[in-house]
Amino acid sequence: MPATEPATPARPGHGGPQNLERFRADVARIIESYPHQPVFPLYVELRDLRDRALKVLERRVPAEHARDWFRTAGRACAVMANAAFDLGHPVAAEAQARTAFQCAEQADDHALLCWIRGTQSLVAYWDDRCRDAVELAQDGLRHPPEAGTAAVRLAALEARAHARLGDAHAAERALTRAEQAREEVTDADVPAGLLEFPVAKQYCYASSTALWLGGQVGLAHAERDAITAIAGYAQEPEPLRRIGELCLARLDLAEVRLRGRDIEGAAEQVDLVLAAASTRRTEAVLRRLRRLGKALERTPLQAAPAAVRLRDEIRSFRAARGVSPLIGQPL
Repeated sequence: MPATEPATPARPGHGGPQNLERFRADVARIIESYPHQPVFPLYVELRDLRDRALKVLERRVPAEHARDWFRTAGRACAVMANAAFDLGHPVAAEAQARTAFQCAEQADDHALLCWIRGTQSLVAYWDDRCRDAVELAQDGLRHPPEAGTAAVRLAALEARAHARLGDAHAAERALTRAEQAREEVTDADVPAGLLEFPVAKQYCYASSTALWLGGQVGLAHAERDAITAIAGYAQEPEPLRRIGELCLARLDLAEVRLRGRDIEGAAEQVDLVLAAASTRRTEAVLRRLRRLGKALERTPLQAAPAAVRLRDEIRSFRAARGVSPLIGQPL
């Protein structure tokens, strides 16, 4: 079945194993396809699946299936939280994350609990609440995951937030913990897709961490890690490429180039981002573009034709966003 084709919806209100398997397969399909598909259609489908799952849980569910229903509902809400943020609605993202966390607690799924704390940390980071981002990432460690990469993600999130707060030693310690957690990963994330923290994404977070720390050493590390992340993403088949993550890695590299007064090098990366992100616009990419646009206004080369062009292209791309598709939609 193609990744974008929804399966036949399960009947609401029935908690038997056949219905459970269909729900689980539908949610897993969306999780797998999320990093390389437009966000809003997936959000709408997830909302329907979440509502159906919660209706089932409002009724009597056979004890042997209850945990799986809570786990499936929790995964749906966890992905909805990420989607709501990507669509520019951090308040809705936090509400979905709280519901997801409650479901994960009922399912006693530590990997999911750990992942949700990471999502809450991510939203706090982009909402300029970096102290909260650190604390949420640290709190996630109270739920050591049974398998997968959720613990790697938590440490990488913590490192980036520490760096933005200017705490280089704490950031370096968190990066070291991320490397150690990667070595301790045994079983793969199932389902993968959004609920996976690949090595390329770990390098992308490391490059952002180094950028916040700054200095010649920081810029050198940021360049190295961004290039490594881009190369990792480029190894994926194009239809399965993680578009938003690759764009963020390219924007890290563009910022390194800009700080080195290489306007053409920065423009090369931004042009690639604008082309890729045109079909999958996300809040994180838009915010990074805004930051880069402001940096272009402060560079000593701000009057150079390439800088003016780049600034205008970023402004036009951001202005074309329009009204969020979640406006007026039930959440």
